[in-house]
Amino acid sequence: MNDKKVALVTGSATGVGAATCKLLASKSWDVVINYSRSETEAEATAVSCRALGSDALVCKANVAEDADCRDMVGMVVERFGRIDALVNNAGTTRYCSFDDLEGLTKDDFMFLYGVNVVGAYQVTRAVVPHLKEATNPAIVNTSSISAISGIGSSIAYAASKGALSTMTLSLAHALAPDVRVNAVCPGFIQGRWTKDFLRDRYDSVKSGVESATLLQKTAVPEDIARTIVYLIEDALMTTGEILTVDGGNLLSQGKL
Repeated sequence: MNDKKVALVTGSATGVGAATCKLLASKSWDVVINYSRSETEAEATAVSCRALGSDALVCKANVAEDADCRDMVGMVVERFGRIDALVNNAGTTRYCSFDDLEGLTKDDFMFLYGVNVVGAYQVTRAVVPHLKEATNPAIVNTSSISAISGIGSSIAYAASKGALSTMTLSLAHALAPDVRVNAVCPGFIQGRWTKDFLRDRYDSVKSGVESATLLQKTAVPEDIARTIVYLIEDALMTTGEILTVDGGNLLSQGKL
């Protein structure tokens, strides 16, 4: 069996997932970089992790497909012989104004739930037998402040993240005492996802969020990655926690 701990991070070609893999690699973890479309970016992230001393495995898998999840976990176990942590970071959205109720279809909801909720469940289910063999195993789900505020890129997205946060609590119950399960709820994150959503409004919205946030700044992917790794490595008495990482943005909405 591999002597180093191994983390599977879904949706880790870019953004928060990639930052999490790199941070874990710098802490002597081997990592599994999962992607569904961004192969070039996934390979680049793997190169960065290997430069930090990690044995990085790149796996293409659509988490919405159960067979893909099980095949990916099988590849990880065959390569490393263990899995010590899972980060359910894969996510997607459909952009739609909240007042455009006709703009979202049943298929939109099913697509988002398929990746953001069912996908996280399916990867978890495939990984749990191996996590239970590890010492201090952990699962961290990447939710969103949309789960709390009800705002975001679309109603379907916010609803899916609300479901993911609730599932985190359910899994914390189901997997105790063997596996800790927590979630992070990022706010505005600088990067490609947000730029694709906001387009020419990116700079103005970023400035507005920062001015309305207690810490007067917005997060970069590395900020969220540090919180995820904290929940994996250090928060050994924490499970069922939904941790907001937004610089105090939600709190500032009620400030005096």
